[in-house]
Amino acid sequence: MTTPVTIPVCDPARPLSRTPRRLLPAGAVDCHFHVFGPASEWPYAPGRSYTPPDATLADYEQLAETFGIGRAVIIQPSPYGMDNRRSLQAVADSRLPMRAVLVVEPTVTAAELAEYHRLGARGVRLNLLFGAGLAMETADALAQRIREFGWHLQFLADVSTIDALPRLVERLRVPVVFDHLGHVPAQKGPADAGFQNLLALVREGLAWVKLSGTYRSTALAHTPYEDTRPFIDALIEANPHQLVWGTDWPHPSIAVPMPDDTDLVDQFDTWVDDEALRQAIFVANPERLYGFEPHLG
Repeated sequence: MTTPVTIPVCDPARPLSRTPRRLLPAGAVDCHFHVFGPASEWPYAPGRSYTPPDATLADYEQLAETFGIGRAVIIQPSPYGMDNRRSLQAVADSRLPMRAVLVVEPTVTAAELAEYHRLGARGVRLNLLFGAGLAMETADALAQRIREFGWHLQFLADVSTIDALPRLVERLRVPVVFDHLGHVPAQKGPADAGFQNLLALVREGLAWVKLSGTYRSTALAHTPYEDTRPFIDALIEANPHQLVWGTDWPHPSIAVPMPDDTDLVDQFDTWVDDEALRQAIFVANPERLYGFEPHLG
């Protein structure tokens, strides 16, 4: 008899406790968040590796208002597999200007991509860490499909495990984005060969990196996750114009206690306090990557 597979259920995000010490710059873009549920209306993929709690658009918009987030990019999460309807509905319903990064089959048609583009999509995500995602071999086919739309490929991958990273990125000929600092375990340090490959790509303007999800690579239990700061410092030194920021709200499938969102914003503010740098990471860079109109306020 086959033993049923137990799918872990994630903790919910913590309620907002306070406002941050400093609001984000006007026009700030959150480049990585998710909306989940209710499961009765938006069913999850059978092959998922976790089940998230409900995380509503209204809850996210409250967080955005509290932090000063003016625009946002919703990322298709792995529990929905390739059913992008929940993410696209959030784009349609939000009072914030939004973009979306979807998960699609390599056989997606130009007509389907054109419709997704009209609805706000600007990229495709390849998830190499969790179930219900796509394999690395699909990257070439997807790049060919999305190139004419000016989209990017977004990788959720531990770059320390991909020896051929430079060759992969160079051959795709589309913008490439890596989630969560490249997902390198903090114990390996920024001298890790895979992370050095990522730095070289960032330095040359061939890759983007999201300064997000520090709790996904840390070896520490609570904020501030100081062991991840050297990775952020190295990325900024390599090329600050290829970096964007994201909340990763509601922080699904993490191995540490659920962090306080305001603590995370304050942590980043402490580490990256230069005004010109903040303007680039929060506003100008994501405008360029996701095609938002320039913020004029």
